[in-house]
Amino acid sequence: MLRPLHTTEFGDHGSRVVFAHGLFGQGRNWTQVGKALADRHRVLLVDLPHHGRSPWDDHFDYLRIADEVAAILDADDPVAVVGHSLGGKVAMVLALTHPELVERLCVVDVSPVAYDRLSEFQGYVTAMRGLPLNSLSQRSDADTALAEAVPDPTVRGFLLQNLRRDGEGWRWQVNLDVLGEALPEIGGWPEDQLADVPPYRGPVLWVAGAGSDYVMPAYAEAMERWFPANRLVTVKDAGHWVHSEQPAVFLEVLRRFLDAAGSGPS
Repeated sequence: MLRPLHTTEFGDHGSRVVFAHGLFGQGRNWTQVGKALADRHRVLLVDLPHHGRSPWDDHFDYLRIADEVAAILDADDPVAVVGHSLGGKVAMVLALTHPELVERLCVVDVSPVAYDRLSEFQGYVTAMRGLPLNSLSQRSDADTALAEAVPDPTVRGFLLQNLRRDGEGWRWQVNLDVLGEALPEIGGWPEDQLADVPPYRGPVLWVAGAGSDYVMPAYAEAMERWFPANRLVTVKDAGHWVHSEQPAVFLEVLRRFLDAAGSGPS
């Protein structure tokens, strides 16, 4: 049985835009972009399973997660879906398996391919699981304890968004056990599960960071195979976190893509 996901909404008119976050993220990571679009769109920020305030499962599966997102959508009100990294793969699988729900798709710095470079994320999981939650008196103690394993303060702050008060102690709001075990699946692409699924024919915008290697010429064949109506925008002076590193540029690119809905080919 699919359980409802936690969502946050902005805006009360216009077309609907649904945002999916990356690994260890939450829907609220898209708050700045979502609020900026709320003057012309109904925005829905989703906490994906295993993250934020949404339910946990006992395993990770892209198709199941896409089904859980589909369960909060309506075929009579098809949406634009925007997904970053892990959320980008969820968004792609959603468009492929539930095309009637997705009017258009924006994929942020990830491709429909398998990556084998998640050792950095394994290090994060190990560091987070090793944090002595019972002996922390305040959040700054956690920041200090993670500093050696996660020296980048921006990354550390992002991870610590998942730390929540639990009575007199603390708990992780993200499902570290399942996500840690599932890193190969998270970095992968469910090729076999999608073997009989046709390509998604709706308009697709890829937004890649010029300093990132998650969207490469070598991946163009897979992008074309699954999403033939796609175009790519590469943002200068941005890495994997395009929307936070170049927010104004990203917002302008996304607005133009959303505004093209209903006005002919994108």
